Amino acid sequence: MATLSPRFLFSKGVVSQPANTPPVTSFLETHPGAYTTSRTHKDASFVLFWERQLKRLVDSVAILYNSNPQLLFGPNKTTSLSLPSLSSNSPLLQSEVRELVNRSMKRVLPIALNERSEGEELSITALVSGNLEKLSENESEGLDHERFGNGVFDVSIYIGTYVPTVFGIEGNGAHLAVVGRGRDDASAKYSDWVRIRKSLERLRPPNGTELLLSNDGDRILEGTVSNFFVVCRKDNDEAKGQSVHCFEVQTAPIIDHVLPGIIRQLVIEVCLSKGIPFREVAPSWSESEFWAEAFITSSLRLLQHAERISFPSSWESLNSKSWEEISWKDKHFEEGPGMVTTIIQKEVMEKAASEGRSSPCNWTGIQCNEAGSIVEINLVDSGLDGTLNRFDFSAFPNLSSLNVNYNSLIINAFFFIFL
Repeated sequence: MATLSPRFLFSKGVVSQPANTPPVTSFLETHPGAYTTSRTHKDASFVLFWERQLKRLVDSVAILYNSNPQLLFGPNKTTSLSLPSLSSNSPLLQSEVRELVNRSMKRVLPIALNERSEGEELSITALVSGNLEKLSENESEGLDHERFGNGVFDVSIYIGTYVPTVFGIEGNGAHLAVVGRGRDDASAKYSDWVRIRKSLERLRPPNGTELLLSNDGDRILEGTVSNFFVVCRKDNDEAKGQSVHCFEVQTAPIIDHVLPGIIRQLVIEVCLSKGIPFREVAPSWSESEFWAEAFITSSLRLLQHAERISFPSSWESLNSKSWEEISWKDKHFEEGPGMVTTIIQKEVMEKAASEGRSSPCNWTGIQCNEAGSIVEINLVDSGLDGTLNRFDFSAFPNLSSLNVNYNSLIINAFFFIFL
């Protein structure tokens, strides 16, 4: 009997054990809301780009609330409520979502860490759903912090195991296939996309790593769970060029309805800082002869180079029932990652290490302002044990809240002199 990989779900105040926890895709298919996915790094010592993940999650919640509330509250939920607009920059919204997510993380993450095997990382998915009943109860009260705290948003945390692919090893490249149309709206990351993209799985070739999307049968937008990049030679005569200036990195722009991925943004930042030519334009299959390298990015894979891209010989053939009925044209790349891809991957990994370790803003229970200064320390029921004798508040000039209730702490009376 196969051993079930440890996976845990914290939802509605309860942690489900592995035997009772469905696959993450099944969970997302059946629960509405905005979500984000990240993973741990360096033997589960920290969560990758957690501050960026939380910001993107808040953005997605606000976008769905304002433009498509059924994706947040549920497809069968209808309401006559006239919902006030909600800004992702609202301090109240940011504070509430962060508090709910971090509080939920503290309930399930220690359990998952204890069950983790050596060499494994943890994949972490945070889902924020709207509770329409609670929203209706508070309709007349206005959208304030008290209303948020009264159950308007529900948070679920799903944690599974993840073994990262080693970058640069022969055979670890991605096999990609262009199989269908892009998203109607990619400004927010929402769970219903998991259900929508499921219909494309019938066209996944054997050993296919990721499915790519195109609306016109030429310009490639993104993957179903990743962003897509090519490294294009500026001139075919420069095939042997060894300088980054001989190439141009291309990826579809946000206005083409692609997901504003966190790693996508990091790649752009790396290109700009390293002087690597970059252009936001959807890579065109008709110009694939100029593609020297290609790669995909996501919060789990980070960056994975492509070994092969398969494109249907006929765009109409994508109406077929399976991949076997389609005639494919293949674009092959070198077995290992190319020069530009390697440079970008190295810089992304360095950013992962620096952002993960250097800033307390990435720590659970810590909230910072836009300037990176700590404004809130919320370590309620965190398993803290010991004595607090004094606390130098001069090191935290913008700190407005410190909460360490429900821990096994002895607080010396002298401590409060510094409050």
